[in-house]
Amino acid sequence: MSDTGQPAAAEEKKPYVKEFPLREAHHLVRDLMTPNPWIYWSDFLFHITLGWAAYFTALFSPLFSLWQLGSFVVAVLALYRSAIFVHELAHLKKGTFQNFRLVWNIICGVPFMIPSFTYDGVHNDHHKPDVYGTSADGEYLPFATRKPAEMVVYVLLSFLIPVALAARFVLLTPISYLIPPLRKIVWERASSLTIDPAYRRAPDAIRNDHNWQQQELGACLFGCCVIALVWFGVFPVAVLVLWYLIAVTIFILNSLRTLAAHAYRNPGDRKMTLPEQYLDSVNIPGNILITPLWAPVGLRYHATHHLFMSMPYHNLGKAQRRLVTQLTDNSQYIKTIRSGLWPALKQIWRESSEAAAKAPQQ
Repeated sequence: MSDTGQPAAAEEKKPYVKEFPLREAHHLVRDLMTPNPWIYWSDFLFHITLGWAAYFTALFSPLFSLWQLGSFVVAVLALYRSAIFVHELAHLKKGTFQNFRLVWNIICGVPFMIPSFTYDGVHNDHHKPDVYGTSADGEYLPFATRKPAEMVVYVLLSFLIPVALAARFVLLTPISYLIPPLRKIVWERASSLTIDPAYRRAPDAIRNDHNWQQQELGACLFGCCVIALVWFGVFPVAVLVLWYLIAVTIFILNSLRTLAAHAYRNPGDRKMTLPEQYLDSVNIPGNILITPLWAPVGLRYHATHHLFMSMPYHNLGKAQRRLVTQLTDNSQYIKTIRSGLWPALKQIWRESSEAAAKAPQQ
C-alpha cells in the first residue's frame, strides 16, 4: 500500500498510461508523416532485382559452392526486405501508391504467395486501441505469459508456411470456387498473414485491395504454371526446392523479428491504450549495418511505428532520434529500447520461463 492508501500496483500503472508525453511527441514529428515515392520505388526495385538475380545465381551455381551459398544469403536478405514492403502497403494512405502496389504484387507478392490483400485490412486492426493485444488481434499472442515451448513451435512452423501458402492458392482457390461454402472458410481461416492460428478474418477486412480476387487468381495461375513447368521437365526441380529454402529462411528470420517486436505480456482479456501499446512494443535501433538486415524497412523502430503508424518507414529513424533527444522527459519513451535481437529474445524467454514456473502444474 502507498501513503495514500491506494494499492502500489495502481501507482505503478499511472506513469504507464498518464505520464507518457504523447502530445509533445506528435508535435516533434508532425513534419515526418509524408512518404517519399522515390525512396519506396528505388529501395524496392533495387532489392527485388538483387534478390531475383541472386536467386538465379544460386540456382545455376555448383551445388554447395561458396558462390551458391553466398548467392543464397544475398537472395534471402534482399527478398526478405522486398517482401516486408507488404507492411508499408498496409499503412499507406488509402487509394495511394496504386502502381507501386501492383508492381509489388506482380514481382514479389504473387511469386511468394503473399499477395498484399493477405495483410491489407488485417494488419490495421493490430493498431486499433480496442483490438491490440486482445484475443481479436491476429498478430498478438501473450508469449511472455505462456510456456517458452510455444515460441519454439511458432518459429518451427516457418518450415510449413511456404507449403501451406502454396496449397492455399494452388489448391484451395480453384476448389473453393467449385464448392461455394468453402469460400467463406478460406476467406476467414486461410487468407491472412497473422501469428494466431485461431484468427478469423472479418468479411469486410479490406482497406485498399478490393481487387483481392484478381490477386488470388494471379497467385493461383503463377503457382500452377511453375509446378506444371517443373512437372514436364521444362524447369528443374531445384527451382521449387530453392524457392522453398529461401521462403523458409525468410519466415524464420521474420518469426524471430516478430518475437522481438513486442513484450507480449497482455493476456488478451483487456484493451490497451495507445501509450500502453507503445510500451508493450520494442525499439531496437541496433547497428546501422546489421540490424536492418533482420528488421528491414523500418521495423527495428517497431515501438515508434506503433505511436505513429502512418509514418513512412524512411522517417522512423529520424523520429526515433528526435524523441530520444528532444522530449522534455524521455524516460517513458526509452523504456522500449533493446540493445539487439538477442537481448530482446532473451528477455521474452526469461519472462515466459518465469510465468511457466509460477503457473499451477496441470
